[in-house]
Amino acid sequence: MEKEDIKVLNKGDEEEMELQGYRLCRWRLALVGLGVLCTGGFLLLLLYWMPEWCVKSTCTRTTARDAEVVLLRSTDEFRRWFLAKVRVMLAPGSNPFHSLETQTTSPSSPSSPSCPLSPDSTSLANGHTPHASDSSPAEELIRRFADYQPTQIRYFTFHSTKYYWNDEVQNFEVLNGLEDLQVSCSTLHSEHSAGLTRNQQEYRKLFFGVNEIAVKVPSVFKLLIKEVLNPFYIFQLFSVILWSADEYYYYAVAIVFMSVISIATSLYTIKKQYVMLHDMVAAHSIVRVSVCRANNDIEEILSTDLVPGDVIVIPSNGTIMPCDAVLVSGTCIVNESMLTGESVPVTKTNLPNPVPGERGEEADGAYSTEEHKRHTLFCGTHVIQTRFYTGELVKAVVVRTGFGTAKGQLVRSILYPKPTDFKLYRDAYLFLLCLVAVAGIGFVYSIVLSIMNKVPAKTIIIESLDIITITVPPALPAAMTAGIVYAQRRLKHIGIFCISPQRINICGQINLVCFDKTGTLTEDGLDLWGVQRVENGSFHLSEENAYKENLVKTQFVACMATCHSLTKIEGQLSGDPLDLKMFEATGWILEEATEEETALHNRIMPTVVRPPKQLLPPEPAVSPEQDMELYELSSAYEIGIVRQFPFSSALQRMSVVARLLGEKRMDAYMKGAPEVVASLCKKETVPDNFAEVLESYTKQGFRVIALAHRRLESKVSWHKAQNISRDHIEKNMEFLGLIIMQNKLKTETPGVLQDLHRANIRTVMVTGDNMLTAISVARDCGMIPPQDTVIIADALPPHDGQSAKIIWRYADKPSKTSRLEEINISLEDVCHVDEPKRQELYHFAMNGKSFAVIAEHFTDMLQKLVLHGTVFARMAPDQKTQLIEALQGVDYFVGMCGDGANDCGALKRAHGGISLSELEASVASPFTSRTPNISCVPSLIREGRAALITSFCVFKFMALYSIIQYISVTLLYSILSNLGDFQFLFIDIAIILLIVFTMSLNPAWKELVSRRPPSGLISGPLLFSVLTQILICLGFQTITFLWVRQQPWYTVWTPLSDVCNHSSHINMSDLNDTELDDHNIKNFENTSLFYVSCFQYLIVAIVFSKGKPFRQPSYKNWPFVLSAVGLYAFLLFIMFHPIESIDKFLEIVCVPFEWRLKLSLIILVNAAVSVVVETFIIDIVLWKLVFSRDKQGSFVDTPAAPTPQGGIDLRAYKCLSWVCCPRKMTPKARYMHLAQELSVDPDWPPKPTTTTEAKPCPENGSAYQIMINS
Repeated sequence: MEKEDIKVLNKGDEEEMELQGYRLCRWRLALVGLGVLCTGGFLLLLLYWMPEWCVKSTCTRTTARDAEVVLLRSTDEFRRWFLAKVRVMLAPGSNPFHSLETQTTSPSSPSSPSCPLSPDSTSLANGHTPHASDSSPAEELIRRFADYQPTQIRYFTFHSTKYYWNDEVQNFEVLNGLEDLQVSCSTLHSEHSAGLTRNQQEYRKLFFGVNEIAVKVPSVFKLLIKEVLNPFYIFQLFSVILWSADEYYYYAVAIVFMSVISIATSLYTIKKQYVMLHDMVAAHSIVRVSVCRANNDIEEILSTDLVPGDVIVIPSNGTIMPCDAVLVSGTCIVNESMLTGESVPVTKTNLPNPVPGERGEEADGAYSTEEHKRHTLFCGTHVIQTRFYTGELVKAVVVRTGFGTAKGQLVRSILYPKPTDFKLYRDAYLFLLCLVAVAGIGFVYSIVLSIMNKVPAKTIIIESLDIITITVPPALPAAMTAGIVYAQRRLKHIGIFCISPQRINICGQINLVCFDKTGTLTEDGLDLWGVQRVENGSFHLSEENAYKENLVKTQFVACMATCHSLTKIEGQLSGDPLDLKMFEATGWILEEATEEETALHNRIMPTVVRPPKQLLPPEPAVSPEQDMELYELSSAYEIGIVRQFPFSSALQRMSVVARLLGEKRMDAYMKGAPEVVASLCKKETVPDNFAEVLESYTKQGFRVIALAHRRLESKVSWHKAQNISRDHIEKNMEFLGLIIMQNKLKTETPGVLQDLHRANIRTVMVTGDNMLTAISVARDCGMIPPQDTVIIADALPPHDGQSAKIIWRYADKPSKTSRLEEINISLEDVCHVDEPKRQELYHFAMNGKSFAVIAEHFTDMLQKLVLHGTVFARMAPDQKTQLIEALQGVDYFVGMCGDGANDCGALKRAHGGISLSELEASVASPFTSRTPNISCVPSLIREGRAALITSFCVFKFMALYSIIQYISVTLLYSILSNLGDFQFLFIDIAIILLIVFTMSLNPAWKELVSRRPPSGLISGPLLFSVLTQILICLGFQTITFLWVRQQPWYTVWTPLSDVCNHSSHINMSDLNDTELDDHNIKNFENTSLFYVSCFQYLIVAIVFSKGKPFRQPSYKNWPFVLSAVGLYAFLLFIMFHPIESIDKFLEIVCVPFEWRLKLSLIILVNAAVSVVVETFIIDIVLWKLVFSRDKQGSFVDTPAAPTPQGGIDLRAYKCLSWVCCPRKMTPKARYMHLAQELSVDPDWPPKPTTTTEAKPCPENGSAYQIMINS
């Protein structure tokens, strides 16, 4: 089947996949079975590792519709393969939203194709069939509707999601829930709020399954099989069998022991993570819920039986939501910290029910959880309390269940994470392949040598395969993870929790950090700085507060007191911190109706606010004949809040409908972003100097909120107010004035940002706040230095036939004395000898709307803008994620720091997302910091760098260890000798394991330096370092091997050799040595090489164990120092003071004292050469002059701080870099390449008077042109 039959699933989604259909082929299966038998099961393993080979070797291609097996391939950069089995289900209908009753009256013919899942073919019946179902649901339903043929429905399950075949679109699709119907808000109220019959519920359950997020904890056996079938452990198994065949039992047992420990640790960790996730999900997943049935009955069922379309009753004392549901009556106060990390309770109101015919389609759009999240209760969130009127129940319609819910998606993202694509891991595999290639050479060499020496065939096979097992070190995986585990422990110690340990290494590469503003850079709470009222279309002078007698009855204060979403929880006012500050500034009192009152009165006001008595003017004395109660009623000044339209970040405003006690007409109050509020007010009520006044505040960094008011028409009754649409209320308002809030910077912010700048790490602000406020905060905290220019990009979407355009404005002209700075395009980044271009530094700022227009119409411009974009204001949560992707698109390693509230997507998408949340581990982000400020960011990067350098050290050491051992064995093979079993054991256990696990313990360096560690193993300095050490070790081992044979006392060793004059011992060891030494292990070459190689392991460990500038020096790592010193002492001791029992155990022979002195000389010279090459040549000369391009300094907007070692002669620097690096070399990272291009572009940055227009069809590759305004 050709290319055309590749279907695309989840198009445009993060989980987009290509699908191909296959059906099983018997003869292929038989052939594969035969192959498995012939290869002793190895073919089966290969097919297990390669799903695409498995499917292609056992199946033939067919259409997706007829497939028995589907082969899936992800379309992301990893291009991973998966396979899934297609199953067939029999159901009485083909669409979960069909009404079974209507189908029985018009039976479908068996030949008719299964009806597509489309919104048009739905007819919801809410009729009730009074049969309780007892047997299995599918059989029961088919038996009940037996007058027509049951439909065959094909589906497959992948990553906990079911994909059903849809005939209409000829593809597999996911059933999400009620949203598939694209129901409008009014339809949700009219057709879906009555509930389902039992039959309908059972029928839908066939499709949507049980409503639970089932995190199955795999059995230890399953996990064990999965872990053991890892290619590495299979290789170890092969090694163990081989060693056992060669009678290296002790070493085989040691490796088995190590593998068992490694597998056990791994199993324990994985099992623990599964159990933790299972407990977190299962804690409240099954509860009893009350469901409204179609005949107005209320029935109690288990939450697992819920299906989309069910109507549930939210209990007044609250509950944990078992599904996603939309409120159709009443209001709820919800704690959504499980999803957002924000513990501020949120008020959810019922979904508006627009009256048909009013304002056309606009008001009555299709319901979507994203758009109507203020009316949607999400699974896993905690409903604290509910509000309702007159015995009316608080009802919600179930929208999504199981893994389709918000919580389900979160759990899926944890269960099936995207692999972390990091150069280190890819390079590690390449490196192993190189080692395998080296092993291949040794393999051929040993076979040729053995054949020439007429060695028996069995020995040839064993010894040549042995070379391969020596070259690929078995302890490598355990060694690599040690550094990460230690880093995780250190992070936990400083209050940073990590749920994705592999990301610690990636954090070492971060060169750009995005910060949320409110609560991250600035304090969470806002303080009221002052108010500025408007009367008769002009501003009053600003006043410090609104707590005054003369203001108590003004609309301005009434708006401050009523326009909020505060509520009382256990007698405490709680809600949005901004609302709280605003309400507290009025000094008013908020009272909520109790449940008893709500039940007594028909139209009780749910919430009442009133000023304190002392603020009200004194009343005249009461005459005795006046009715006391009537008097109290008339003198009371109270405002009841009738209806709330909650704050929406998309609309940037909130409003309420309220009524003053005793007034006939109601009032509408609104607060929100000043630009938005002013646009909804009558022109004559907005002061002429509104823009200037607003700008003067925002430039100073104040957060400004505008208030507005309108008297509603007398026809708006209480009941009508409950159903009126938002657009009717929020128009023709009167502008009341501004509230000026101060958002103070956290004390740590400027210092941390300065540290990051010094380390050449770019900082970017992404906020939902006003643009000018954000720019001001960016200047205050040092993100934008005072002398730099800020260019605001205002993008306008295409309209009235005009193409999209960007208008460039300069925020505030830099002062005349502004210094000229160099852009930091240094030789470290770009291999250029030309003089850097001197120019003024600039930063781009834009808002969310402009960002959306630029992303859509100016795609190639976006990359240039993010290169210098520092402030992104009024950004919606999904736009934050898009920005992170855009930055990653130009090869930045992006960190993101937010408070977790609306940054979940961005925190997850960034290379290192860190959430400032008090929860121990916010599921939203890989890292969570207990310290509520950004000081955790440099700490995380420092630890990341230390962990990365540790990984490099360990990898280099392990590579050298296997190569040193390989050299020893290869040299000994030439005289048909080998290392002894206990020699291998001593090297592997006593030296290697001890050193590897202690060399990883170096803590991170105290401060961030401007240099970054290389991102991969295949980088100049690292390869050079490894290769030079290999050559040094090879050289000194070869010298030892050849020199020992030149010694005057040298003979071929036999048990009778007595070069040490120990004639007394000979007779004792005579007998057993001759039978023991089949492998010719005891000889002078073996002993000499054993001593030299043991010291080489230690020399290499010390040389590779780098400290500054990323880790603390090794002498501060006392376990490592103790291990190294202890091993040195032991080796020198057994070398100069042989102890017979140890010599016998290690199978080493006695050599003359002068040869031991010569050996120690060889070892000393080897150590000196290794240290000189690694420390002086690589670290000083090559790192600084040739390889410094790996230190990708970002083109940051501050001049790079001079480094302490910056005093190298510039001419030498230029000459050497010119020799070692071709002139035309393009930088590695795309952002450097762009910066290089832009530095010579005369039109960049755009001038303040220009407009850039999008071209409808780009001819010359550029999709825009710059025009100068007249």
